[in-house]
Amino acid sequence: MTVRGFLPWRFRHPALNLAAGTVWRMPGRFGLADILGPSYSLRCVVFHDISATESPYTKGMGVSITPSNFEAVLKFITKYYIPVRLQDVLGDSDGRALPPRAMLVTFDDGYASVVESAAPLCCKFGVPAVFFVNAAFIDNHRLAPDNLVCYVANMLGMETINAAVRTAKGADFPKLESLAEVFACFFPAISLPEREVFLDALIHLGGISERQLAGEAGLYLTRKQLCDLVSFDFEIGSHTYTHVQCRSLSRENFSQEIDRNKAELETLSGQKVRSFSLPYGSSRDLTSDLVGHLLLSGHKAVFLSGSVANPPGADRFHLDRVSTRAHSDDTLFFEIEVLPRLRAIRNRLSRTAHPDPHPGPWTW
Repeated sequence: MTVRGFLPWRFRHPALNLAAGTVWRMPGRFGLADILGPSYSLRCVVFHDISATESPYTKGMGVSITPSNFEAVLKFITKYYIPVRLQDVLGDSDGRALPPRAMLVTFDDGYASVVESAAPLCCKFGVPAVFFVNAAFIDNHRLAPDNLVCYVANMLGMETINAAVRTAKGADFPKLESLAEVFACFFPAISLPEREVFLDALIHLGGISERQLAGEAGLYLTRKQLCDLVSFDFEIGSHTYTHVQCRSLSRENFSQEIDRNKAELETLSGQKVRSFSLPYGSSRDLTSDLVGHLLLSGHKAVFLSGSVANPPGADRFHLDRVSTRAHSDDTLFFEIEVLPRLRAIRNRLSRTAHPDPHPGPWTW
């Protein structure tokens, strides 16, 4: 899952649609985007759940795209870009080996809908992909924390969420008003032990049998489906074992969340796991300790989800992706070509104005 944000929510879609339509109608639109700068080498897009309808486990998370909309994205990609494999990215040491407008398609979170709906469409259009998976949820014996939170919020309401929050953090913790606040504010602020207390409280307060609920939902890949992905030209990557916020990991936790996930995925898939995707996609989670451990454990690339343009010769341990649910050509163009460049400019200006390594978030 990724936490998205560039414009305030109430302004984002009208402003985006107006700007996207205007730019798309301009002659030489790709050249105009290039003039905007900075240089943009590898484009990466990330998807999660490919489903015609949102379930109580995903409604409100902003992670679902319909199969028809996903097919529209693939048509756009194959018309205007050159799909590449992870191996092409790993072999590009100076930003010159990739073809013009290279595009890498990725998926996060291990949803079974990727195998059932997205993979056949990728195969149809000849688009390879990387699928970042959490091994803890394969075969549907457990629910990922995000889906559990989403289910409780949709079925029982935010009051149950807040009761579990108080169990983990005490009565003084600010009340959470939305799912977005759980993922963007609460999860980053808690330790691993507090996370376990919160999730256990959520299950208890909701009267939930997690194993039964996970089995009924059938959200995630089975072992067989994981193996079947090879025939669709998918490469398997790691996404931590339990979809944890990586800023809460210490060196002592790396073995459980990083090494275990990599080892289990390699055993189940028969593929070497060479890449890692940060849950929630924030660069603030990419600590120096984590980078060092990923290097030592054999990972060759790390992916974020900040929707920022990757320049030629980009650090392969800091590759950014665009999270999109758009399905019209004008909006896709704007989200893939224009906004990532604007964010790169914004970040550069932010570093100049705020030498502190952790400047405040931008909301424009």
